[in-house]
Amino acid sequence: MRASGDPSGHHGACGASTDKDKQEGVDGTPPGGNSVDYAEQQRNPGKHVVGFGIVILMHLLLGWALVSGLARQIVAVIKAPIETKIIEEVKPPPPPPPENLPPPPKFAPPPPSFVPPPEINVNPPPTPAPTITTTQVAPPPAPVAIAPPSAPAAPPAPPAPPAPPRVPVRVEPKLDFNVCAKPEYNAAARRAEAQGTVVVVYTMDTSGDIKEATVEKSAGPSREHKMLDRLTLEAVTACKGKPGSVDGKPEKLTSRVTYVWKLTD
Repeated sequence: MRASGDPSGHHGACGASTDKDKQEGVDGTPPGGNSVDYAEQQRNPGKHVVGFGIVILMHLLLGWALVSGLARQIVAVIKAPIETKIIEEVKPPPPPPPENLPPPPKFAPPPPSFVPPPEINVNPPPTPAPTITTTQVAPPPAPVAIAPPSAPAAPPAPPAPPAPPRVPVRVEPKLDFNVCAKPEYNAAARRAEAQGTVVVVYTMDTSGDIKEATVEKSAGPSREHKMLDRLTLEAVTACKGKPGSVDGKPEKLTSRVTYVWKLTD
């Protein structure tokens, strides 16, 4: 756009330019006749301040972009992977197959020439001379005499049975009322006419004395019969007999004696 020479700063319309305007554009003189010093305008420091301000503002924006990561995002966008494609070479199509032509004629090979085989004289093998071989026949083996089986051994004799244990010879002690004093009826037993048999078991030492005596069988159930039992015990205890023995040696042994109470008159 071309600056007009109007000191008021208004621009003229593009379609209203006249010959006067063209004349002003040629000599650079405004309509009022005042001249414009362009060198003075270029030395005006006010215009340079605006340019410096714009440059400083651009530097500040660039620094803020580096700090905030905007520059990294821009670099990342720039460094996006580039897709590459390998374009294969287009091979020309194979040539068309030849037209069906008849195969070439096959010629049979000539037959081989006949070559007669050479003659070979073969001598017959010599006839071997007959050989005489002798074989010795072993004599038959002598018959083996088989001995008759021996008689089985007699079984061993059974062991002799053990000897039976020896039974000691035992002799019981004896009382003889023909030697000792016989028991006698007392008056009460005689009046009651008590009778019976009394069996007394006694123990005799090696000197013949009676150490123990008990009634094994009573003469009867009554009181008078009990008197006969007591009289028999007293007579046995007072009697001295023959001691018993074992294998001939005197031994303290136990035996029994029977006494019969019977009234004779």
